[in-house]
Amino acid sequence: MSDRRILVAGGAGFLGSHLCDRLVDRGDHVICVDDLSTGRSENIAQLAGHDRFEFVEFDIVGSGLDASISDGVTDVMQLASPAAPPEYLRRPLDTLAVNSTGTKHLLDIAERHGARFFLASTSEVYGDPLVHPQVEEYWGNVNPIGERSVYDEGKRFSEALTMAYHRANDLDVRIVRIFNTYGPRMQANDGRVVTNFVSQALNGDPLTIYGDGNQTRSFCYVADEIEGFLRLLDGPHTGPINIGNPNEFTMLELATLVLELTGSGSAVEYRPLPSDDPKLRQPDITRARELLGWSPEVQLREGLGRTIDWFRSSVFASD
Repeated sequence: MSDRRILVAGGAGFLGSHLCDRLVDRGDHVICVDDLSTGRSENIAQLAGHDRFEFVEFDIVGSGLDASISDGVTDVMQLASPAAPPEYLRRPLDTLAVNSTGTKHLLDIAERHGARFFLASTSEVYGDPLVHPQVEEYWGNVNPIGERSVYDEGKRFSEALTMAYHRANDLDVRIVRIFNTYGPRMQANDGRVVTNFVSQALNGDPLTIYGDGNQTRSFCYVADEIEGFLRLLDGPHTGPINIGNPNEFTMLELATLVLELTGSGSAVEYRPLPSDDPKLRQPDITRARELLGWSPEVQLREGLGRTIDWFRSSVFASD
């Protein structure tokens, strides 16, 4: 048992729900706040009724969160934001609001209670990078007026706001930069490449590759990602710190592996590359290794196998 009381905004989302599981399992009390716009109640159904778990349906862009909910919080974790490109492109103003006004409201809660603040930022702050692999010192190459900027610049502003509270108000903060994460509880239609390929392969549909398929990503299994979160949350380092798997794959390599693991006979279909889509993505995790003693343990073949098994049993079970 722990005396920590942790508010997790976005706790019903893909990453947030796995985080809530781990926090409860280790003995912390968790207040999960989510407006369920992209999060899902079924992601936290296993925690319903647990004496160390509370769920509050609320949009953190609003300022009316009941003060009693945050009483005694020791940590405030900001994971609330649309993260899949189709979602943040469909809801651009909401995405900007949750990463600006929503983040400020959570920072104010943390300051009021003397709590530690944890920001889940993203590798998207590096944009279409000119430095490879991406180190935390790199300032990025982001198009500030492109369609993707609502997410990229939203997260960059969240980082700036978090560090302003840290410097001006001496708030204890942590910033993690997340690289492509995958695993159970992802939505089949969320538009991210792993879910696209897995869903298409299991349906027997063509796998959609944008561009020539030589653009790269580095994929981190969700259990490893959450372990990195906890190492950063509990440690003394402000960050930002990259948490991701440094093994880099082209989209063609990923498609080939998905077809192999699913046994699918799906074809591959090429479409034009979306605007401002990063051509390269690979974290330098030297800081995570040296400061947190963290590195990923689950490699892509194993993690994809687990993810495909979950999709078969949970998403495509009735097919």
